Amino acid sequence: MKAMQITAFGGPDSMHFVDLPDPVAKPGFELLDVSAIGINYADTHQTENSYLSPQKLPLVPGIEVVGTTSSGRRVLAPVPGGGYAQKAVAHSGAMIDIPDGVSDSQALCMLVQGSTAWHILKTVGHVKPGESVVIHAAAGGVGTIAIQLAKMWGAKVIAVASTAQKRDLAKSLGADIAIDADQDKLLAAILEANEGKPVDIVLEMVGGKTFDVSLEALAPFGRLITFGMASRKAPSVIHPGSLIGTSKTITGFWLSHCFGSKELMNDVIVELFELVKSGKLKPITGTVFGLSQATRAHQAMLARETTGKITLNPGQ
Repeated sequence: MKAMQITAFGGPDSMHFVDLPDPVAKPGFELLDVSAIGINYADTHQTENSYLSPQKLPLVPGIEVVGTTSSGRRVLAPVPGGGYAQKAVAHSGAMIDIPDGVSDSQALCMLVQGSTAWHILKTVGHVKPGESVVIHAAAGGVGTIAIQLAKMWGAKVIAVASTAQKRDLAKSLGADIAIDADQDKLLAAILEANEGKPVDIVLEMVGGKTFDVSLEALAPFGRLITFGMASRKAPSVIHPGSLIGTSKTITGFWLSHCFGSKELMNDVIVELFELVKSGKLKPITGTVFGLSQATRAHQAMLARETTGKITLNPGQ
């Protein structure tokens, strides 16, 4: 089979298009013929070995695929690595049947991005109708879904994005207002977008100064949910006493803690599929790269050139 493999860490250029033996499914797992591969920001950390969990070489990156089982089921599946390949092995209990009316690319929008958006808003954000929600990277895979879910659940959405085109996309998905991601003007822009008032929830995955400003913009009893650090820059150190004096909450979220839970993963994605089928949720499918172009796909993601969900076609 064809696959993208890493034998030395070093970023996007460390991936190489190679021939590898087909993986073998152990008991409890199934071998899938892969038809579409999802790219996630976490994959860019895998190539650097800067992910939350240490990576081991040699490595075929990728944690999500759409594929067909030997019995003909079309499934969305998380995989324990090895996703950037024409064949992959998935746990039988983790596979989710994709209903008619949901495309491969739309399904891939739901596994990591859709479930993350769901959980950071509902499970850890506890969003309530009428609350203000700031969504950073609003034109990305998580952001485009989070905008729609937050509006569906009655929130006021302030989308943050780096270009006019991305801000227009955010507004087309229901954002009440879209503001520039310029860090030097961000605090004033957030407060102005919320009629001069601090905000209730911030979904933050940039890190660095963006995190610092987001925390400053929170209202008492506001919640900042951090689920990434795309800038590769750490925020300022936070002293617990400063949270006491402001009644603010910071919560971290890592989707890996939901894997293996039917309630937290399978059931959520089945519900998201129903929203897609009904037309209530519009997944934004971005550029489709060939599997052999995975390096270019990572470069585009890191340069913030992309919108929506980026996928790989294993046949190219």
